[in-house]
Amino acid sequence: MSQPNFTTATTAEEVASAFQEQIRGKNVLITGTSINGIGFETARVLARYANLVIITGYNTGRLKLSEEAIKKEIPDANIRPLILDLTSLAAIRKAAAEVNAYPEPLHVLIHNAASSGGKYKLTVDNLEDQMATDHIGPFLLTKLLAPKLLAARTASYTPRVVYVSSEAHGFGQGIDLDTVARGNPVNFAAFPRYFEAKSANVLSAIELSKRSQGKINAYSLHPGTIFTNIQQKEETRADFVQFGLVHPDGSPNTDKFAWKTIPQGAATTVAAAFDPELDATPGAYLVDCVEANDQRVAHSADAATAAKLWTVTEGIIGEEFTF
Repeated sequence: MSQPNFTTATTAEEVASAFQEQIRGKNVLITGTSINGIGFETARVLARYANLVIITGYNTGRLKLSEEAIKKEIPDANIRPLILDLTSLAAIRKAAAEVNAYPEPLHVLIHNAASSGGKYKLTVDNLEDQMATDHIGPFLLTKLLAPKLLAARTASYTPRVVYVSSEAHGFGQGIDLDTVARGNPVNFAAFPRYFEAKSANVLSAIELSKRSQGKINAYSLHPGTIFTNIQQKEETRADFVQFGLVHPDGSPNTDKFAWKTIPQGAATTVAAAFDPELDATPGAYLVDCVEANDQRVAHSADAATAAKLWTVTEGIIGEEFTF
C-alpha cells in the first residue's frame, strides 16, 4: 500500500520527504515550471533531494525567475533551465536534442505544462494550440527522450513518465480521433477541448506503459482544483467564469468547488513520480497521491481508444514511436 497518511491535504513537501530515498540521485525533467504553478512547486520540493532537476518554459525571463527562486531557497540545488515551446515541433526537437546531449540519464519525465482556455488558434505547425500543448507536443517529447529514459533503467529501477491530467477527463465525451490535430474551428469551445486533452493524457499513460513492455512506467493524475497562474490569464478568465470555476472578479468559486493549495496540488505529481508501490500498477491514474483507477471514466480507460490515439498522433508528428 502507498503511504496510508496521504490525504487531500497532503503537500508535495510531505510526499517528497516520504520518498526522499527514492528521489536521491535521480534526474527529473518537468515541463511548465513558472512561479505560482504546481510545476514550480514540484521542482522546488524535488530539488532538495534530486541529483538534477531540469525546469522548462518558453519564456526565458520566467524560467530565470523560477531558477533563482529555487536556488535562493536551496543553494546547492542542481537546477538546469531548458527553453521548451510545446506549440512548435521544431522547438521540441531542439530542446530534446539538448537534453539528449546531457551526460546524465533521465529517470523521470513529468508532463505538467498545459493550455486550458482561450480562443481557437493554430500553431506554427497548423495544429490546434491547446491539443498541441497538452498532448501532441508531450507525445513527441516523450518519443525523442525515450532513449534517455531507457538509459536510466536498471535491474531495480524502471524510469517513469508522469502526465498531469485532471478529473476533467471525465467531463466530456472522450477524445474525437478525427479532430486531434486541428479541432473543429466551427464549433470550437475551450473547455470541451480541454476535456479531450486531459482524456488524451490518461490514455497516453495507459498506452505508453503497455507498449514499453515494462521498460518505462507511465502514470496520469488529477492534481485537484488549484488556483494557479492559469486562471489568472486574461485570455482564459472568461472561460473559467462561464464554467463557474471563478467569479467575475477572478477569485476562486469556493461554493462550487473544493480547492487545494499549490503545495497540495503538486503532491500527487511527486507521488506518481516516486512512490515505489506504483511499479505494480503501470498506467495507473492517481488522485490524492494514491492509485484511483476506479475514478477513470470508461472512455478514458479504453484500451482500443488508447491504441488508436497513439497511431493517430504518430501520424500527426510524422514518426513512429516504438520500443
